[in-house]
Amino acid sequence: MTLLDETQPQTPAQHPQTTHPQTTRQVEGVATKLAAALRPVVGGDLPVRLTAWDGSVAGSLEDPDAPSVTLRTPDALRRILWRPGELGAAQAYVTGELDVEGDLDAALTHVWQVSAARGLTGIRPNPAALAGLLRVVREIGALGAPPGAPDSQAVLRGRLHSHRRDRDAIHHHYDLSNDFYSLILDPHMAYSCGYWRSEDPSYTVEDSQRDKLDLVCRKVGLGREGMRFLDIGCGWGSLSLYAAEHFGAQVTGVTIAAEQKRFIDQRIRERGLQDRVEIRLQDYREIVGGPFDAVASLEMGEHVGQKNYATYVKALRDNVVPGGRVLVQQMSRRGRFPGGGPFIESFIAPDMHMRPVGETVGFIEDGGLEVRDVHAMREHYVRTVQAWHETFEANWNTAVSLVGEEVARVWRLYLVGGAMAFRDGRMGVDQILAVRPGAHGGESGQPWVRPSEWS
Repeated sequence: MTLLDETQPQTPAQHPQTTHPQTTRQVEGVATKLAAALRPVVGGDLPVRLTAWDGSVAGSLEDPDAPSVTLRTPDALRRILWRPGELGAAQAYVTGELDVEGDLDAALTHVWQVSAARGLTGIRPNPAALAGLLRVVREIGALGAPPGAPDSQAVLRGRLHSHRRDRDAIHHHYDLSNDFYSLILDPHMAYSCGYWRSEDPSYTVEDSQRDKLDLVCRKVGLGREGMRFLDIGCGWGSLSLYAAEHFGAQVTGVTIAAEQKRFIDQRIRERGLQDRVEIRLQDYREIVGGPFDAVASLEMGEHVGQKNYATYVKALRDNVVPGGRVLVQQMSRRGRFPGGGPFIESFIAPDMHMRPVGETVGFIEDGGLEVRDVHAMREHYVRTVQAWHETFEANWNTAVSLVGEEVARVWRLYLVGGAMAFRDGRMGVDQILAVRPGAHGGESGQPWVRPSEWS
């Protein structure tokens, strides 16, 4: 799952250097000067209560809904000035140079509502406003070279979507720590959108993931003992293990994340499934041993890239028998930033590419598969990510002990922003079911009536 979308920094853990001035004693302090300089840029008062490193406060002081933002050092401002918008603010947040207090969801919603009401579509100061802002930045001692990138920011080299670069991109995110992911995810270790079949408070994210795994297995037609099933981009093995244990499938799973393979292999041994499940450390372009009776790939297609997507579809088609079913669960996105936005592309999922679901359907059909069903599940991802975030916050101290505070702050920002992106419709997720045409062309083997459990 790879999800933030053009958000601002997330609510922090309490920082030891935090100060909370009770008054606006320094009338001409840093915050006051910044607020005045930014007024023509943001179309009025700052939509936040701004506290600067000198203790001064300015902005929306009378608005009880205004979020509180703290700039702890001049470096926070330098990052934002050198990289305006999402990336600079995210860098300042993950390093602890900038904090947002309170509920981040409410804070961002408030800022966006104010921006929409003022007709702001981006920060594009006119020359006079820019000159005034730079003059103030110089006065307050914040003018200077850009700080270096945070340690948690990805650095990839080599040709885009080469085998080596893809491995490095996956390693950056998925090999973080099995213990860390175990802390956040449900016991299935399913790192993809769940399928929420109930609103009962006793129904958990674990239940939703079980129902998602069951839905996938039924959609691809598992059921006959010993069916050969291929799980491309198998993650921590949730689908591979479920298909073997509950549907009697003979499973091959592939991943290019070494830590994931190590984790799944241990679970295979613990459950006595050595004769049923084989996990390969293998790129999707190198799969051998097919064709299989059915194929699934959950939220892996986003990582193959726009130019390689036809190659990915070819791997799906070539590895399933004629008449066999293929299920792709994949995130969708319209507009700018097909990679998810500067924060996601820099900190979470480098080189990811998303597109509208219709374009993905076109790729799949052009690759020789017949699309039979598209199941939109956007709202399900809101609840899934919210559940992960609640677990993450409940285990904040343990998370910090495992990956450090900077990476933990990256994840806090990622989870909150991801839930908002799906909630607000900037991103979607869909299960696309396809079939490889049979030996006689038109035979699909699909049921005439859409099964009720696919709803």
